[in-house]
Amino acid sequence: MHRREFLVFSSVTSLLFVTGCGGNSSSRNSTNPAVKTLALPIPKLLKPTMKNGIQHYDLDIKEAKHTFFEGKLTDTFAINDSSYLGPTLLLQQGDRVSINYKNNLKETITMHGHGMHVPPTMDGTAHQAIAPNQAWSPQYTVNQKACTNWYHPHTMEKTAEQVYQGLAGLIIVEDDESKALDLPKRYGVDDIPLVLQDRYFANGQIDYSPSMREIMHGYTGDTFIANGAIEPTLDVEAKQIRFRILNGSNSSVYELGFSDGRKFKQIATDNGFLEAPVSISRLRLSPAERAEIVIDLSGDLNQRLEFKDYRHSKTFMTINVSKSATQVTTLANKLTTLDPINVASAVRTRSFVFSGRRGSFQINGKSMDMKRIDERVPLGQTEIWEVKNNMGMDHNFHIHATHFRLIERDGSTSNVAENEKGYKDVVFVPANGTVKLLIKMIDYTNATVPYMYHCHFLEHEDRGMMGQFVVV
Repeated sequence: MHRREFLVFSSVTSLLFVTGCGGNSSSRNSTNPAVKTLALPIPKLLKPTMKNGIQHYDLDIKEAKHTFFEGKLTDTFAINDSSYLGPTLLLQQGDRVSINYKNNLKETITMHGHGMHVPPTMDGTAHQAIAPNQAWSPQYTVNQKACTNWYHPHTMEKTAEQVYQGLAGLIIVEDDESKALDLPKRYGVDDIPLVLQDRYFANGQIDYSPSMREIMHGYTGDTFIANGAIEPTLDVEAKQIRFRILNGSNSSVYELGFSDGRKFKQIATDNGFLEAPVSISRLRLSPAERAEIVIDLSGDLNQRLEFKDYRHSKTFMTINVSKSATQVTTLANKLTTLDPINVASAVRTRSFVFSGRRGSFQINGKSMDMKRIDERVPLGQTEIWEVKNNMGMDHNFHIHATHFRLIERDGSTSNVAENEKGYKDVVFVPANGTVKLLIKMIDYTNATVPYMYHCHFLEHEDRGMMGQFVVV
């Protein structure tokens, strides 16, 4: 890389680009066909087969062709009978499940159950590689509360490209508490899954060809898609509608809202319900973060509005309130009871410092090495993990194995937003920002097979911003 492209300031191990810290520098002017206008695709709910008391979910990963544009088939990766993305898995707390991934691609993959609380041998990291024409079947008991999670590749140095080609799908976990709440629960009717992504296309084909600058800042596309469709339309009833939203992008941070500026209620973060609904008009999600929201459209029959990303001035989809309500739900003022935050119970603090140099990224001065264990975390002990972003660009931080509570931003508890106060597994860490997390590993130990922590801007993860820990 030429020196004019970036300067390394060793005093703070920051990487600041001369031309600025946001967005992509390259311009892609490839001609694409006209967009195929579609209703919002709803990923299928995959039905399991029961064998010996275990629910088996079979996921065949393959090459496919998908219609983003009129009269043009785009080469993609997909799962089962989909042509982009994969089906949704609906699990219940206490279920015994086997998730059976068959790799029909020409390259090695892994498949990680992001947000799932499972033993490290079942986590689907780079250590659980699936070679071409091979299968891998993590088997476990669902051991967590209701939440919206997802599955995606976690292949060493290939995660970004494989996700970009279409490998991702949702995992919904339900429990007795979620089923007892009077929430919209009709999947695809008033309980809508939304996988939000952005892509570059060249002549109708997915274009994953990041420059060094785009690797460093993250690959942010100019075409925004929801569930594999470009600006689709969703017809809904005039009632409360629940959206389960995943930022499934490689590296984009979204600021989501509706075109009329209306408020809506966030009811859940990555790993479960908030104690009470939080009223907001903008929802910020960094890559891999999830949120569940409820919007009240009961007085909007025959109206239409757009669901937008205001950070990039893009429209994800148009919502038509075209039907009268056939079922009414009432959002409760209390959703769950969260454990109180007790910072004094922490027995130690660990520090994780982000830095970058010469086209790679580091945590605590080290790039990812699959042969190195970076941290040994005792089971059942409460800890504070302090994450410092010493760079002039945005990152986030994802921890496998468990969930955490965000307790500070930039040295103050008052900087933690109300809608960030639930259980999470990904936290946004903006340029030069610091967060503190309260964390405790429970249930699973293994002194040799690690979990991972990393930035979930996928280009950063692939370029070394990742470490490993074992629970002992």
